[in-house]
Amino acid sequence: MLQGRVKLIVTGDDFGYCPWRNQGIVECFLAGAVSNVSLLVNGSAATDAAQLARRHNIPIGLHANLSEGSPVCEVLKNNSSLLNEDGFFHGKMGFRMALAKGLLKMSEVKQELMAQLDLFRELTGHIPHHMDGHQHVHVLPEVRHVFAQVLEEYGIKYTRVPIEPGLHSCDWIEPPLMDFYLGVEQDSFNTVNVFTRHGIRWPDIYIGLSTMGKNMSVNNIQSAISTVLAAFTAKESPSADARPFSHQEEQSRTVTIELMVHPGYPSIPPVGGCGEGPDDFSQSWERLHELQTLMNPELQSYYKTRNIELCAFKDL
Repeated sequence: MLQGRVKLIVTGDDFGYCPWRNQGIVECFLAGAVSNVSLLVNGSAATDAAQLARRHNIPIGLHANLSEGSPVCEVLKNNSSLLNEDGFFHGKMGFRMALAKGLLKMSEVKQELMAQLDLFRELTGHIPHHMDGHQHVHVLPEVRHVFAQVLEEYGIKYTRVPIEPGLHSCDWIEPPLMDFYLGVEQDSFNTVNVFTRHGIRWPDIYIGLSTMGKNMSVNNIQSAISTVLAAFTAKESPSADARPFSHQEEQSRTVTIELMVHPGYPSIPPVGGCGEGPDDFSQSWERLHELQTLMNPELQSYYKTRNIELCAFKDL
């Protein structure tokens, strides 16, 4: 395990999705189990979420959504390449298919991202501390360039790059889901240079694919943190002929990790979602399972004994 300081950002995604998601995320924040949230401004409970964040002083960023529900940009609500024949976004895989076929207009992607940022500012009173993509759309080809431009234009410094060390050895992840994750990983590798050119930053390490939903456990989170820190230490270690780190340097180094989580109480239809009602994952027991795992005292104790400090993007 790395010497020195470890700062862990535990980000509760999909804040604003439904009242029960909001309730669960706030409970986690107040218990010290979540340190940062990511808001869906087109979520059915987004206004409530923004008020809760203000009331409880919860650090909040934007979970930019181009794949689920309805756009917030008025001119895109009726006639847009971003919409399917039912008038909603294309969906997680539908968006990727439409993109691969060259059907999506990047000018409309930019319009919608800017509209979501403007709505975020209207709801919260400030620019987001960080901005990432719902269902990882922000690292997709073409989209990554527009996303980076918008972040730079709005002066948003931080995002998420979902490359998780150790992912390939997680044999508990079902093959179809692993295929999707490996696609996200490859897209993320191809995005690094784009984000770097635009001066955008992200935590040293990302965790969240291997620990999502039913795959989350105290042991899995602990193992993931140990694995990624070991991988990071190996990568950062100087070569044999380079000057080794001094003890003081080793002690003073700070490593940042983002753990992506989705806690909450299950959605109860028809309430929730981003315009189409809540999806199956949001109605399942898996959200509550994440909430209970994150609030487990054993996990809190692990953070303390390993000198892991929970923080938010605004603290970096």
